[in-house]
Amino acid sequence: MSDLTAALKEELVGHDHEHVTTTGISNEKLAMWTFLGSECLLFGGLISTFILYKTRAAGGETPHDLYDILFTSISSFVLLMSSLTMVLAVSAIQRRDLRAMRGWLLTTAALGVVFISGQVYEFTEFVNEGYGFTHSPAWSAFYALTGFHGVHVTVGIIMLLSTAALSLRGHVGPHNPESVEIVGLYWHFVDVVWVVIFTVVYLIK
Repeated sequence: MSDLTAALKEELVGHDHEHVTTTGISNEKLAMWTFLGSECLLFGGLISTFILYKTRAAGGETPHDLYDILFTSISSFVLLMSSLTMVLAVSAIQRRDLRAMRGWLLTTAALGVVFISGQVYEFTEFVNEGYGFTHSPAWSAFYALTGFHGVHVTVGIIMLLSTAALSLRGHVGPHNPESVEIVGLYWHFVDVVWVVIFTVVYLIK
């Protein structure tokens, strides 16, 4: 009986934290969707700028001339796999399995670190070839678009690690699974955006 009472109390606390609005979702989740909508506009502008300037290389090579498609494809696959591990983390918290949730969150963060490391390596190679941010409009547009996405992935990694750490202190758990879901929304967003960037920047010449 005491276990049932405790479970009911935990469920009630979870509902209190949801703050469901007239839209049917909580204020926190609605705020994240609104933020992601504004980010779509921002990335849309950066992608459009790249398309306009990608051939303006000031007499030098364009970014597309130096791409290592195989390397970037592997790096992209790693990032896409992190979406799967993020889904598993959300599934774990819904099952009230905190240990599995933390494991999948840390795995997702690790895959994100691998992706960022690959991006840093790629940027370093381009700079060593003499093509920095200010070399030409094409390179400026390339660095701005992919670098800005890299910043978003880095923020996502921090969010993942913070969520895992907060779960150890009891601030994230079965009483507020939506916290993990919101982090998942952000992470899936950066993954989807990368699919678009990879297609436009690397695959379409």
